[in-house]
Amino acid sequence: MSLRSDTAAALYAEVAAAQGETKVPTVNAGVVRDGALEWTGSRGRFATADGGLPGADVQYRIGSITKTLTAVLVMQCRDDGLLSLNDAVGKHLPGIAFGDRTVRHLLAHSGGMNAEPEGPWWERNPGVSFDELTAAMNDTQAAGPADRRHHYSNLGYGLLGEIVARLRGTPWLELVQQRILGPLEMRRTTYFPEAPAAQGFSVHPFSGQLDAEPAYDSGAMAPAGQLWSTIEDLARYAAFWIDPVHEILSRDTVEEMATPVASDPREALTASYGLGLRLIADDPQLLIGHTGSMPGFLAGLFVDRVRRVGAVTLGNGTYGRVASLAPDLIRILAKYEPPVTQEWVPEPALAQGTELLGHWYWGNTPLTMSVCAGILQLSGGLTTRLAPLTADRYQGRDGYLAGETLRVHRTGDSIDHLTIATFVLTRTPYGRT
Repeated sequence: MSLRSDTAAALYAEVAAAQGETKVPTVNAGVVRDGALEWTGSRGRFATADGGLPGADVQYRIGSITKTLTAVLVMQCRDDGLLSLNDAVGKHLPGIAFGDRTVRHLLAHSGGMNAEPEGPWWERNPGVSFDELTAAMNDTQAAGPADRRHHYSNLGYGLLGEIVARLRGTPWLELVQQRILGPLEMRRTTYFPEAPAAQGFSVHPFSGQLDAEPAYDSGAMAPAGQLWSTIEDLARYAAFWIDPVHEILSRDTVEEMATPVASDPREALTASYGLGLRLIADDPQLLIGHTGSMPGFLAGLFVDRVRRVGAVTLGNGTYGRVASLAPDLIRILAKYEPPVTQEWVPEPALAQGTELLGHWYWGNTPLTMSVCAGILQLSGGLTTRLAPLTADRYQGRDGYLAGETLRVHRTGDSIDHLTIATFVLTRTPYGRT
């Protein structure tokens, strides 16, 4: 189902405003719905100095969106039993500074590490080897203690890229290509630009002239921001975050990555960071994704997994409203075409738990056990979805009871009561007949 003409017009107007008002040479954008790229729009005539035009297949540097791919590789290693998120970094990189920080700290930028590596600004200079990168590291460079707050660290992702490379015995780039880009058919996402590709620019604040920005090989810092991509490829990647491909990551692992881990105290109620993902509270939903910037380039990718929509944005300016444009496009789509309630169909038969369906009571508080989307669900004063573990045992999947075990207590062949945490559930108020 394509977008209505008024929706498309509103999206294009927002792209045009971002390009014109904040002086970005070109802006590319795309909107994803239900796994498909349903709309693309571009504005500007200087993808290159000689007037090259933007387009959905033109490459731009995506900056820190690269970090999300590095995070996927880390979670794959965790899921394959090669590491624990609570492992000290020094276990995998012996003798390194900040070796007491954990893999989780690096993923969530919560380890208090300095934001940038020592030496010349890595984004504007030729990259260095991993040995050169780590030789300049020192624990005294810490920005603060671990677990105090979210403090963004590009350096931490350089370390994560090396960890996965050592664990797999394969260079970081090859892992990205083999384990993510290939399965998702992201053929236009590359380490170096491949034509057609945009030139990165900055705009002089007074003359309004374009200055070409450098685009170096980031070397050991590549896992933090090296890659180039297109609107079409990023749309495929956005669709993955809405509907995870099990070959890459399970849905449970994606949900884990999209759970808040760290935040800046000033933004804690509106924005936080998960495991490699930025999280934006957008009432009533949660947007997940990432922003990106490198000299001459800006990027944004965010999705609303509940409403099954997303937006991707690319621009070739050092400054401008490009990264934040992606959430704005999602909001416009929700305003003009709010999601249609999913069609109801009969529920599949439960493999386990049918006898639990119906009314229960926690003391005098009424509860209901029902089925929603094939999953057993407790609702009322206590609410959680339940996954079967063994006979007569279930685990809470979310809410206050997430991770807690519900047990079925029987007298003979009949169910007497249920317990979860310290709560006792009976078929009548307080179990009285």
